[in-house]
Amino acid sequence: MTERSTDPRRVRELLHAALDRVYIGPTQVVDLLLTAMLAPGHILLEGVPGVAKTTLAKAFAATLGCDFRRVQFTPDMLPADITGSYI
Repeated sequence: MTERSTDPRRVRELLHAALDRVYIGPTQVVDLLLTAMLAPGHILLEGVPGVAKTTLAKAFAATLGCDFRRVQFTPDMLPADITGSYI
């Protein structure tokens, strides 16, 4: 996404146009991701294997110029496994 805009509707259109090249799925998911990015909080994508969760997250991050890091949760995971330090 090389064009920049401050108009929320235009930002949404540009984001959808960029992601439509990679992600084939419900547009509502993209809108919810954008809303979650603008709100203070975190995003957790859940679903069965093979529904393009990781692909969507990678494309979303790349479109916004952000880094992408995937976390695979396991039953024995500790907070330090994610943060890199013990609290």
